[in-house]
Amino acid sequence: MVMVRVEGIHKSYGRGAAAVHALRGVSFEVRPGELVALKGRSGSGKTTLLNIVGGLDTPDQGRVEVDGRPLAELGEDELLPLRRDRIGFVFQSFGLIPILTAAENVGVPLRLRRTEARKREERVTSLLSQVGLAEHAGQRPGELSGGQQQRVAIARALANRPALLIADEPTGQLDAETGHAVMELLRAVVHGESPEAGDAPGTPPAVLVATHDAALIGLADRVLELHDGEIVGR
Repeated sequence: MVMVRVEGIHKSYGRGAAAVHALRGVSFEVRPGELVALKGRSGSGKTTLLNIVGGLDTPDQGRVEVDGRPLAELGEDELLPLRRDRIGFVFQSFGLIPILTAAENVGVPLRLRRTEARKREERVTSLLSQVGLAEHAGQRPGELSGGQQQRVAIARALANRPALLIADEPTGQLDAETGHAVMELLRAVVHGESPEAGDAPGTPPAVLVATHDAALIGLADRVLELHDGEIVGR
């Protein structure tokens, strides 16, 4: 089974001699239970590629399938539930809502899905335990460290049990030790290694994470290297 299939993706910004070619014929696959690291220098096309795979942007040419669904054939009314229910996003800037507690932030995707209150609370409690933050459920983002905020963001991304988790430089604002711990957490999510998950085992998600940190790349199952919009190593 293939969770992500990317075939011949091209993406440019601008026209003529001034055009910037962000992606040039990129192709790859990611399977469930696989942590794939996307490495490359700033400007190599990593974020553009993640946005296209996540249905946040569209390619000029090529084909993207997520969970067996060709994104180009989906209207916004179909893309919205796909992004909400089947894809989880983790960003470098955490993206937490400052006025909400950690538990409330994690519960946002479940509220959007109108999950029944008791089931929502059970899921939130399980996820915060899984990321080691059960005792911080009532704290707001400003009361948490950077590493703790990123763990909350990961828990939120997992709330709807996504088939695909996309992380764009998730350790970029963290020190080396904390960043390594966050990457270990992503690896545990993929391989089901967390002893406190509290949920019945199911199909593990595929994880596609962009990073330029060599120490973190070593934790991936597979590495794709982007250079000037092309994959030059895998």
